[in-house]
Amino acid sequence: MVNLVIFGAPGSGKGTQSELLINEYGLYHISTGEVLREHIAKGTELGIIADSFISKGHLIPDDLMISILADLLDSNPDTANGVIFDGFPRTINQAKELKEMLKKRGSELHAVIGLEVDDDELINRLIMRGKASGRSDDNLETIKQRLNVYHSQTSPLRDFYITENKYLSINGSGDVNDIFNNICLAVNHKLNR
Repeated sequence: MVNLVIFGAPGSGKGTQSELLINEYGLYHISTGEVLREHIAKGTELGIIADSFISKGHLIPDDLMISILADLLDSNPDTANGVIFDGFPRTINQAKELKEMLKKRGSELHAVIGLEVDDDELINRLIMRGKASGRSDDNLETIKQRLNVYHSQTSPLRDFYITENKYLSINGSGDVNDIFNNICLAVNHKLNR
């Protein structure tokens, strides 16, 4: 079993690299963004609550996100071989909760893949993604708010995971396959493979 977190600002390539990592390591992908967007699209109670935060570029409350993930882990047998968390944790409190949640299930987080991309490139990527996908949160005002939230609330996670000896710093700019190869080298080294 291998549990990974893919970490980085909005637009850093987490979803793209997650897909490649799923195939490489046989992991179950948990994208909190996708889970929340699915609830929003279905108009569930959770979706309505989540949308009230997401549409303003804010993070949803920790306890809500933790309960969603715990339910996903417990109700889905595909998570038994390992999970890649995409878009979670976003705060130090969530990181501590994740550590505890995995520990209760007899497991641990093995590595955090940190995709490092500068803000100008992130903004350009997100604007282009918004034009292609029609995602309402990929507009300049919301992008800037999301990056501010990332830098103020999520970025401290980098230091937290460095002290936990879990953080793998990866340059997230350049060719997708080169980035993926660098991730695999770092993960395999971390797992002593």
